Amino acid sequence: MTVASVKSSADQRMQKSIETLKADLSKVRTGRAHPGILDHVMVDYYGSPTNISQVANITLIDSRTIGVQPWEKKMLTVIEKAIRESDLGLNPASQGDLIRVPTPPLTEERRKEMVKLVKTEGEDAKIAVRNIRRDANESLKKLLKDKDISEDDERRAQDDIQKLTDKFVAEVDKLLAEKEKEVLTV
Repeated sequence: MTVASVKSSADQRMQKSIETLKADLSKVRTGRAHPGILDHVMVDYYGSPTNISQVANITLIDSRTIGVQPWEKKMLTVIEKAIRESDLGLNPASQGDLIRVPTPPLTEERRKEMVKLVKTEGEDAKIAVRNIRRDANESLKKLLKDKDISEDDERRAQDDIQKLTDKFVAEVDKLLAEKEKEVLTV
């Protein structure tokens, strides 16, 4: 293992933490409708739990309504039931071979809960980034102990890892601020 491999590994792992945060934030409901809200809804497709996007076409009808069009007519009631029973608080309605899913406007109290949830997700991402920094620093200490690098190289590498950590923590803060603004916008 080299200093460069430790740095690149830390960079890749921190990048994955940011990607995970983006995915988690996309699931947080705002006042507007977006197809990503239904991403984690699972339907019973012939006995096996299947992601809703694999059995239906999900589109936006307008800014507050999602349209779900099953590929098989008999899946209509199954999908509608799965959406209703999800923890999203949505009330789908069938209209021919299309399911309309109106997203109710968020109350002020619910918006504040969503902001807390967003902050929790952000804190988890920051903890993950800091844990990656700790792992990288331990790897550097091991390299120093094994006499593979000098103390100066280790110190420089630790500074680089810290700069990397600061960069990713700042990116987490930026993503959180954007999502908070989006959630609080009426």
